[in-house]
Amino acid sequence: MPEAATILLVDDEDAVQKLLTYPLERDGFRVMQARDGEEALRVFGSERVDLVVLDLMLPKLDGLEVCRRLRAQSTVPIFMLTARDDELDKVVGLELGADDYLTKPFSVREFRSRVRALLRRAALGSQADGRDIIRADGLVLDLARRTVEAHGDRVDLTYVEFELLRTLASRPGRVFSRQALLEALWGDYAYREPRTIDVHVRHLREKLERTPHEPELIQTVRGVGYRLQG
Repeated sequence: MPEAATILLVDDEDAVQKLLTYPLERDGFRVMQARDGEEALRVFGSERVDLVVLDLMLPKLDGLEVCRRLRAQSTVPIFMLTARDDELDKVVGLELGADDYLTKPFSVREFRSRVRALLRRAALGSQADGRDIIRADGLVLDLARRTVEAHGDRVDLTYVEFELLRTLASRPGRVFSRQALLEALWGDYAYREPRTIDVHVRHLREKLERTPHEPELIQTVRGVGYRLQG
C-alpha cells in the first residue's frame, strides 16, 4: 500500500467527515475534504489523489455526476457511499465507473477494510513488472502501464474493470463463481453483494465487444472465456 496515500472524502455532513477522517488519518492516510460536488472536482484537479470516497447525495453536483466526470479523466479508485438503499442507485453508480459501494449506516471497521483493499490492489497494479503482458486473441493487457488494447484499439477501463479483465485473461477457460471474482478483486466477499460482479462484467463486456450480445452469464470476451456460477 502506498505510504501516506491521499484520500479525497466527499460528504456534506460534518458528522460523517469527522467519523471517517479520524480513523483514516490514524491509519496513516492523508485526508482531503470536500462538502459538495463542485468542490470535489476542484480539489481533485489540484491535488494528487489515490482514492475518492464519494457520497451520492451532495449539493451543487450529485455524486453520480461527480463520478461520471472523474471517470472521464481518471482511473482513480472510487468508493461510493449512499444513504439510499436503492438497488438502482448502486447499479447506476457502478455503471458510471465506481469501484465499490457501501450503504449508510455502516461499520467503520468494514469501511476501513474496504479502503485498504482498494488502495492495496491499486498499489499492486502500479508495481507490476514492465515485462508482464497478457495476450489473448487480439487482446493485449500491459500490466505495468495498466493499458488495454483490443485488436489494436485502445480501451479505457476503470480500476476494477482492469483488475477483472486481468483475472479472467490470466486464466482463459476457467469457470469463476461470483465469490471467486469478488475475492480476487477485493480479497474478501463477506460484506459484498455478489450481483455487483454482474454489473462490472456487463460494463466490461460492453466496452470490449463490437457486436450486440444476449445478456447470458456464459460469454466470450475477445477470446477470453468465462462463466459466472450461481
